[in-house]
Amino acid sequence: MSARSKRYTFWGVVCALIVAGLAYAFKPVSVPVDLVKVVRAPLVVTVDEEAETRIRDVYVLSAPVTGVALRIEAEVGDVVTTGKSVLAEIEPVDPSFLDVRTESELRAELKAAEAAEALARAEVAEAEAELEFAAGERERTRKLFAAGHISERKRDDAERIYKARRAALDTTAAQLMRRRFEIEQAQARLATPEQSKLRKENCGCVPVIAPVSGRVLRVLHESEGVVQAGTPLVEIGDPQNLEVVADYLSTDAVKIKPGNVVIIEEWGGPNSLNGRVLRVEPYGFMKVSAMGIEEQRVNVIIDLTDEPEVWSDLGHGFRVEIKVVLARQESALLVPLTALFRHKGDWSVFVEREGRAELQSVEVGLRSKLEAEIISGLGVDDNIVRHPSSRVGPGTRIQARQYD
Repeated sequence: MSARSKRYTFWGVVCALIVAGLAYAFKPVSVPVDLVKVVRAPLVVTVDEEAETRIRDVYVLSAPVTGVALRIEAEVGDVVTTGKSVLAEIEPVDPSFLDVRTESELRAELKAAEAAEALARAEVAEAEAELEFAAGERERTRKLFAAGHISERKRDDAERIYKARRAALDTTAAQLMRRRFEIEQAQARLATPEQSKLRKENCGCVPVIAPVSGRVLRVLHESEGVVQAGTPLVEIGDPQNLEVVADYLSTDAVKIKPGNVVIIEEWGGPNSLNGRVLRVEPYGFMKVSAMGIEEQRVNVIIDLTDEPEVWSDLGHGFRVEIKVVLARQESALLVPLTALFRHKGDWSVFVEREGRAELQSVEVGLRSKLEAEIISGLGVDDNIVRHPSSRVGPGTRIQARQYD
């Protein structure tokens, strides 16, 4: 081989290696993607929220009068019966201590009352003497009139004087009784707390009786002490009369209607509970979320439809998680929501066709938080890209991502 031929051969091999390297460098590489099959399965569209249980009718027993509430012996959970169970008793309040000036004034009033009573006794004695004299005069005039020695007018005058003296005696006796009551009033004003305690042994208390049957939920005023009329003492209610309340965002609450089926989970039992929306309250309120965002919320009230024996362990204020069913499709063609994207105003997906991504427009029906119903555009067992990235486009080579 000549030198020229060797040179041509050498450069030819070098050029071939360069072309092979460039071809390898610019060879299209398949994009690894997550592929998922389109399946037909049931689809349930729900709006989920945390909730809590509550007894429908909670009765707060308050003090009917101002007084000293004795220590409440009832414990939380105790069973109470309508009209029989006495939950609290209230005694009269002890009188307050008297300062020096008030005590001196009251003692002076007592002495004045005693003096008035003595005067009234003297007036009664005088009236008795006058009545006794008038009675004697009446008897003498009767005898003289019967003998014809005096006129009828004299006899009538004696009768009138007697009746007047008797009325005067009644008046003075009433005055004496009044003075004695004034003494008792003055003595009562001087009563001390110690004297009040001695009298309480025979003093009847005001009982606070359960208005309904149920259980004690909370004891609001356990220890003995002075309470004002209207002070809450005990809360009672019937745990069998339970409902669930959840505060939904107002945008979700407008989708919920009375009668919607509710699934109750995370309540502590082995199985989910069933419920039904009783009402959506027409009044919204603002609530600040854990992230500090102001949200408009609406209470949704849910009735438990299972037998009470199933959820008997639940009580007032227990936490649960609920799912209100808005729609249900027993057999739907399902794809993950993350596979859907907008293209020219239509919902679209990437379908795997012979190792390449093919853009496919679809019509979407019901949607849950994770899945969507496909009405047209796909078939069962089609492989679609679960999370299409910017590297995936129409015609892009793709391959299923391998996991170790």
